[in-house]
Parts: sequence; C-alpha cells; structure tokens
Amino acid sequence: MSRSPTAAAAKAPFDAVIFATKTGTGAETELLERLRGAGTATAFAPGAPARQSAREQFLAAAGRLGVAPPNAVVIGDSVEDILAAHEAGFGLVVAIDRGGGRPALEAAGAGVVLNHLGELDLGRVAGDPWQLAYEGFDAAHEGHREALTTLGNGYLAVRGAAPEGSGGASYPGMYLAGVFNRVPTNVAGEVLLEEHMVNAPDCLPLDLRAGGGRWWSEGGMTVLRERRTLDLRRAVLVRRLLLDAGDDRQLEVVQRRFVSMAEPHLLALETAVTAVGWSGTVEVRSGVNAGVRNANLPDPAGGSGIHLVDVTPGAASGGAHAGATTDGGTFDGGHAPAGGGVAVVEVETTQSRVRIAVATATSVSAPHGNWAPGRDGSFHYLTCAFAVTEATTVRITKVVAVVTSRDHAVSSPASGALAVLDRAGMDFGGLLAGHLRAWTLTLKPFLVELDAPAQVQLVLNLHIFHVLQTLTRHTAELDAGVTARGLHGEGYRGHVFWDELFVLPLLASRTPDVARALIEYRWRRLPAARHAAALRGHAGAMFPWQSGSDGTETTPKWLYNGSSGRWMRDHSHMQLHVGLAVAFNAWQYFQVTRDLDWLLRKGADLIVEVARFFTSWAVFSAASGRYHLNGVVGPDEYHTGYPGRNEPGLDDNAYTNVMAAWVCGRAVETVSAFPEHVAGELRSRLGIGRGEVARWREMAATLYVPFHGDGVISQFAGYADLTELDWDVYRARYESIERLDLILEAEGDATNGYKLAKQADVLMLPYLLGHEGLIQVLQGLGYTLTMEQLHRTIEYYLARTAHGSTLSRVAHASVLAGVDPERAWESFREALDADLDDTQHGTTRAGIHLGAMAGTIDVIQRSFAGLRLDGDTLVFEPSMPAGIGAVAFGFRYRNHVLVVRLQGDGMRLASAAGDAGPVAVRVNGTDWLLAPGEDLTFRIPGQRRPTGGEENQ
Repeated sequence: MSRSPTAAAAKAPFDAVIFATKTGTGAETELLERLRGAGTATAFAPGAPARQSAREQFLAAAGRLGVAPPNAVVIGDSVEDILAAHEAGFGLVVAIDRGGGRPALEAAGAGVVLNHLGELDLGRVAGDPWQLAYEGFDAAHEGHREALTTLGNGYLAVRGAAPEGSGGASYPGMYLAGVFNRVPTNVAGEVLLEEHMVNAPDCLPLDLRAGGGRWWSEGGMTVLRERRTLDLRRAVLVRRLLLDAGDDRQLEVVQRRFVSMAEPHLLALETAVTAVGWSGTVEVRSGVNAGVRNANLPDPAGGSGIHLVDVTPGAASGGAHAGATTDGGTFDGGHAPAGGGVAVVEVETTQSRVRIAVATATSVSAPHGNWAPGRDGSFHYLTCAFAVTEATTVRITKVVAVVTSRDHAVSSPASGALAVLDRAGMDFGGLLAGHLRAWTLTLKPFLVELDAPAQVQLVLNLHIFHVLQTLTRHTAELDAGVTARGLHGEGYRGHVFWDELFVLPLLASRTPDVARALIEYRWRRLPAARHAAALRGHAGAMFPWQSGSDGTETTPKWLYNGSSGRWMRDHSHMQLHVGLAVAFNAWQYFQVTRDLDWLLRKGADLIVEVARFFTSWAVFSAASGRYHLNGVVGPDEYHTGYPGRNEPGLDDNAYTNVMAAWVCGRAVETVSAFPEHVAGELRSRLGIGRGEVARWREMAATLYVPFHGDGVISQFAGYADLTELDWDVYRARYESIERLDLILEAEGDATNGYKLAKQADVLMLPYLLGHEGLIQVLQGLGYTLTMEQLHRTIEYYLARTAHGSTLSRVAHASVLAGVDPERAWESFREALDADLDDTQHGTTRAGIHLGAMAGTIDVIQRSFAGLRLDGDTLVFEPSMPAGIGAVAFGFRYRNHVLVVRLQGDGMRLASAAGDAGPVAVRVNGTDWLLAPGEDLTFRIPGQRRPTGGEENQ
C-alpha cells in the first residue's frame, strides 16, 4: 500500500513564534528549522533597546511579523519574560524550566512548561481536561501523537495513525496482548534470536479520491485544515479535516474511530464525507495491509523485522492475498454482513505459529457501485465509487474483526473473525453505543477527581485512559503480562519487566480479577523460572528480567548507543529483583482481597519459590555474621559492576537485600496463614521442610545491608568509595543528562565509577514499604534507622539521580510526600509530563510508559492520600501538597467498595452497603472500625477524633 505524505500539511495553529532567549542548542535549532519549513514566522525579542520592557519587546516583535498577539507564541525561560508575555495577551506562553522553577513559571502565566524545546509540540491544544487535541500536522511529532492517541481494549490496540497514511512520519501499528514471535537478528556481529511483540496487519487503510484523480495518500488531495481529538470520556478518536481536491473541489471529512470495550475483537471507523460547493463522484479504497514489519525501535535494524507470512487460503507461498467477497458473500463458512464489501486476510507468525485473521466489512450510505477487489503488493483492498452532492454527507463505515488461534471458543481465526462481523453488523451508532456503555463501566472505578490545575487533571485522565486501553477484563481472559510500553508500540520489544510493581497496586484496588490474572501470567511461567534457577545451581524460581511468551530470559545482550555509534554490553538480565516484585505483587493482592483460596493454590507458590531462590543464592559470612547476596544488579542499572573488575555484578545491593528479607518474612507468614491441616497440604505440595521455614526466618533476620558511615543506606557495598560526578559540568555541556550511561560511554568513561543513579534504587524501599515500614524491616534485620537518617538517605539519592527512567520521578514523588509535600508535587508534575511531553526524547513514539502512567495515579492514592496496607489494617496518613485543593477516588478492599475524599483539613471515608465484615482503619495513628454502609469523617492533620457521623459516636 502506498503511504506517501499528503501534498501539504495542514495550517499550523499559530502564525508566529517569538523567542525570548537566544537560540543555539540542537533542540532550538531543530525547532527553528521545523517552524520555517512549515511557513511559521519567527522572531527574537532579545536585542531590542534596553529602555524597552519585555512586554514592549514582544509586542514589537509581533508587530514586525504582522501578527496579532493572540495568534503568536512566546517562548522564554524567565519568570519576568513569561509574566510579560502573559500580560500582553499572547496566544500561548511556553516556559523552558532550566532550574526547577515550574511553580513560579506557571504562576507567571506559562501555559506549557518544558525541560527543553525538543519537547514542544505546538499543535497540542489545551482546554478540556477530558480531551487531548492536536491542530495541524507535524511530522516531527507524528509518532508521538500516534502513540498517545492509541485506542485499545486490553485484547488489542491500534495506534492513532491516519487511515490514508502520513508518509514516513507515520507508523501504523496493531498489537495483540500476548502475541510474540522470535526472529534472528544480527547485533554487534552476533546472530541472536530475539522475541518481539508482533505488529499485526494494518487494518486501518481507508483512502479517498475525487473524480478519478490520484488517491489522497498519493498527494491527490491537500489538507487545508486538520484537528484530532482523543475523547477520553468516550474512548473515541475524532479527526476533522478540510481537503482540497483541486479544480475548486473541497471535501469536509470527519472520522470517528473506536476500539470496542464491549466486544474485544472489534473496532470500527466511520468517515463522513461532505462535498463543499460541488457535486460529482468520489471513490473509496478500504483494505488491510498484511506487509507490515516491526520497525518501531530506535536501534539500527539487525534483521528484516518480518514476523508474519500469509496463510490465506488460495494465497501463493510467501505472498499475502485476501479472500474477498462482496455484498453479503461468505468465506470459510462465516457469514459476512450484508450491504458491504468484505475482505479477510490471514497471517501466521514465522516462529510461534500464531494465526491471526483480520476481517473487514465496509459500507457506504450513498448509492454506490459494486465493490471491486484489488491488490497492490501486500496491500489487499476493495474499492467502490459513490456520488456526492453539495452539502450532503455520505458515511463510510468500516468494521474490523480480529481473531487469533490463541483465542477461546473459535473454530478457526477466519471463521471466528467473520462470526464477529456477522454478530456486529454495520450500524456504527449501535456499535458505538455498546462500546460507550462498556467503557463507562470500565472507567468508573478508576476515576480520580482533583481540585488542581486543568493540565494536571488532563494528564491524570490520560494516564487512566491508557492504563485501561492496555489492561482490562479482556486481558484477564488471555495469558498476558504487564508490558512496559503498553500495546502502543514496540518499545522494549513489547516485553514484560518489573513495571507491574507500579501497575498492579492500582488494579488490585479496583479490578482485583484483572490483577489476579496478570499475576497468574507469572504463575504459569514458574516451571521456566525454576529451570532457570536450577541451571545456575540454585533452588526456587529465578524470574527473567525481560519476559515474553514462555518466561525464558528475553533481555537483549546489547544496547545501542546512538551518541557513540557503538554497541554496549547489556547486563540488565542480572536484575534478580524482578522475582521480588512478583512475590510483592502476589502478597499485595492477597492483602487487598484476603483471597485465601488463591493464596493456597497459586500465590504461595510464587512467594515461596522466590524466597527459596534468594535463600539458595545467599552466602553466609562468618566475619559479618550475616548472609550476603553477591553478583547482582539493582534497579539503578547505571552500576553493573565495580571499576577495574572485569566480571559484572555488584555485592549486597540494599534494595535487593532488604526486599529479599521482606519476602522471606512473607513466606513464613504464608505458611502460617492456614489451619494446620491445610498448611500441611501446602508444605507437602511444595516440599517445604521445617528446616526451610527456619532458614527463611533466619534470612529475614540476618541479611546484610550496607550503610555509609553517617547512617545513610548505601546503594550497594562499595558505593561510598566511588567518585562524585560533577553534575554542573554535564548539565552545562548537554541538553539532557538523563542517559548518563550513553553520554559517559561516548566520552570513553563509564557510570560504574561514579556516585549516581539512573533511577530510584535505595528509594524504592520507602516507596514500597513506606517510611515506617522500611524502618520496621530494618529493625527486624537488627539495624537501627532513625527517621532523621532516612530523610538524609532520601536527600542523598535525590541529589544523585539522573532520572533516566520515567519510573524514577514516580518513586521520588511518593517518597518525598511524607517529607516535603511541595517538592513531592514538583516531582509528581515532572512524572506526569513524561509521555505527554515526551521528556525521554523520542521514546514515547515506541509506546507509552505504562508503569509511570499507573504510578502517577498510585501516587495520588498511596502518597498524597497516604493510603497503605499494614497487615489487616487500612492506614491513611495524608500528606497533600498545596497544588491539590481536594481529591476523591474510590477503591475496593476485602469486599468493601470505598470512597475517600480529602479537602482542606478534613477527610471522609465511606463504605457502600454490603455484607462484608467490618475493616480496621487507622488515620494518623488512631484506629477505627468501618462497616458496610457507614462513613467516617476525620480532621486532618489536627484533631484525630472522627466528627459528624452517628457511627462514630
């Protein structure tokens, strides 16, 4: 299929951009080139006579360009410039935060605050916190926009690519949860077998042409105006365009698209076409492109990226053909909807042999000719012509069904896809209504109401939206895990990491059945994890750092450094702590649900086998009188070994050791959670001897934790001996220093020698366990950590973290909440911006960062509202920053449906009516019981006695 760019991009949303600072950085130079290439006027305010105020300089610059201030943008980096531009009435004021001044810049009137100009997308339109809107077309940001406008339902997701194609800037993609394939790849001179989440056939193609001219995708029509709006309340993508077809012919086009939350195999696209000032004939081409590849990664391609071959009946070997019928024909025993052109394409993955069928039905509301099948290489399509008259709207409806050989209750993928089409029909409005009902029910438990800036509510809504495009009850019917980049692109090859640690707390407290299913993805891969441990000579289960189809290690051996053009050895597979995350999630799910039957049958297996592995890995030292875990890599990832040592691996990573001690304690508690006759059955099934339980107790009490001399927790043994990095030098030298590993390698240096961190490592401990919880675990290990020492530990690592991962600011915001809520709010705002502004410099185009998105929602719950679990007690220790005036959200806990509201110095906790037993609640140290149908009202942070409810008397 041809996907060449349209003849011209749509008009930019602003006529001019005025720079309040001198340019010169790469990002600024690139932005200038893009603006000038798009025909947007630019000017520089600096250099005007000193007697002129900043406000006068900006207005003078606008005057020189001949534009009114409301139609222009001002970009500056000082509070004074931002305030002046805001007061002068410019249409958008963009602030570049060069030193942690976001609150002041926003207060001065900045509509957008960025870390550097490379993040700026001038097409994004601010407004409704439930709508993400983009004006015009910007090739530099198209991949980013496509990822953020992805629609999904937990079974499949489709990127927000234009159906007619947008040239090389566009990357259409459809991803199916749990569908992986392995292909040989040449990396750094090695031929490796790499596993990827598969880019399935492109089901979007829908093209137009007027009066026998060239197709829209081939430049036959020019876009005069374009606006895309992702409606988060409805999970619908709307695109409005004005097209010029030449010869004084224009078309107004409105496209609506949704991926059905009611029917997991279904998506639909409606294209409404209205002729403006003319009548004639328009032709539509609707099809499926089976010739897609996996090419969404930034690394140099080491292979073909081809994961699919065509297996459509009647297709030539190696080709891709469509089985097509018209106007109610049949295929493979299925019944096609009447009144539309129907096509079926079947493909199969090259190694995993998963068969995927994509069936499409397309109908036109106006009188039209017969649907004619055609083929252009691997693009298979149907075309028909229809009449248009002035001011009369013609609706083209395309319904798509996707079924795979992994699905339940299907005879074959092709017959299953056609059966879905048959049941669905071609009533777009009816299908949309069913989707909206299902989406409303899906969204409701996750809603978070904030009294905060509209931008904050928008991004939080966007994050909730994308979590629910990726993980829903449809996912729970599959064998799928928590992919780090959602179903939105091929970043990290679609693998499953430890990001579930940030995602599952949110799901467990709202859709526990989905959380349970995602944990069982790990449970089903216990045999592979046990085998991996056995191959290393250890007991228990060693889960892989990156997992795909079968639970074997899929972490790449090499990492490409674009700064140096060299491949670097990737040692991240040595992050054994992924197993600790698996066990932590299993225990958290049990704590939320008190599902003893699940704990007995599956959860105990995960917790026990992880504890067993770390017990087997640990080495006892008579000198220290403690157990040690050597040869690991912690969450930091910038430290994979010691300077001067050839072998990779670190000793006694504090996070790994403390969490291993915690898991060993939970293994003991798990065995003790059941009556003796049940516990005996569990011990027998898992082969747990009395001596093994005693060993877990010993590990939970004697694992070694390194400290600096001043009582700060050391990230690993020997961390204190490393060299301090001159952060100011690197910040001055580079626009961004988040990927210091790549920067230092390009300079011939390495991160292993310095006191720094890519992301939260030690600080993951208070993030997961809470401040008091961490102190208690360390006390169990025989260490005394005061709150003052913990605060110094927090400050120590805050000053040495590069935030090379989007997860880092989530953890830091959470940890800071109990220490300094205002700094926590700043870190939280940075975490919110990660994907919306693409602060990781082009990575979002390869998929959203699911853990960070879920993590920001969890920060509201876990940190600002202060909700944590302590045994059988719900604990609230609110720590609300000034940026939030009020917050309200619902959650589930042990068959209670709860709503918490915090505003000012008050907090209300209400339980819906039901038959669950009372639950224990602790608010700022005071304990209460809450029964179904009751509510408690508290004073925060002053008087702790509940007020205002009869149940509290």
